[in-house]
Amino acid sequence: MRVLLTGASGFLGRYVLECLHQQGIEAVTLGRHMPDNAVTDFIEADLLVIPNFVSIVKESGATHLLHLAWYAEHGKYWTSPQNLRWLEATTRLIEAFCDAGGQRVVVAGTCAEYDWSHGYCRENSTPLNPATLYGTAKDATRRLVMAVCAQQQVACAWGRVFLPFGTGESEQRLIPSLIETFRGKRPPFGVNTLAYRDFLHASDVAEGFVTLLKNGESGVYNISSGQPVRLGDVVQELAQLLNADPQPVLDLTVERSGEPVLLVGENLKLKTLGWRPMFSLLQGLERTVREAQR
Repeated sequence: MRVLLTGASGFLGRYVLECLHQQGIEAVTLGRHMPDNAVTDFIEADLLVIPNFVSIVKESGATHLLHLAWYAEHGKYWTSPQNLRWLEATTRLIEAFCDAGGQRVVVAGTCAEYDWSHGYCRENSTPLNPATLYGTAKDATRRLVMAVCAQQQVACAWGRVFLPFGTGESEQRLIPSLIETFRGKRPPFGVNTLAYRDFLHASDVAEGFVTLLKNGESGVYNISSGQPVRLGDVVQELAQLLNADPQPVLDLTVERSGEPVLLVGENLKLKTLGWRPMFSLLQGLERTVREAQR
């Protein structure tokens, strides 16, 4: 197996590249920037401006494709027109990979493809009704990619990621923001402490994607913990780990319009492939806090 990996410089990509290395899987990364501290072949290219993917795919010599790259600027990706450009680039990349004789395709999807009003997202039955341009573009990409792969008789797995966390994620996201607050580096802010969410440490997300790479089945898989966690409990756990008082954050509890009370993903299909999360929420938070203090 030789894996062509996109998005290796991103938050999840760094963990995936480390996971591939630990398992002795050969990889070549494709993107604008070489991943930090990566011992891997690298092809420099901007996926949004490549006129022809065929030569790049052939140059990579890859048998498997793991496509993570997408526009992900915090707070902007939900509504950005960049989502439409990534839809096109993703489809063209995978079409070229199949044409070049690629054996397997794995692509990163998102829980935003689901209808969140259902709360508990089952892979085979929860309706797909994205509320954002981001979710709509991802869902449309999935349909196109899986149609291309089916036509070319190439196995394709789509991994819907729920709420990953860990070192390297945007400082504006919930867990890094709370860590900064409890370290006295930013003021307290309001959290919907009564809402339940599905958090999964990024290393377990990476293991999920690599599991899909090594398996031959096609289909859609949730990459999630399967465990609903109350945001108020996340606040309290982080405060305890940092020897801080959670009350200033808890006192600012807010309910945001349009946000579901529950968002959690069933993960039974991925578990049937032998995958299991290695980190509990607390263990993942401990690791994240420890690494943030270095």
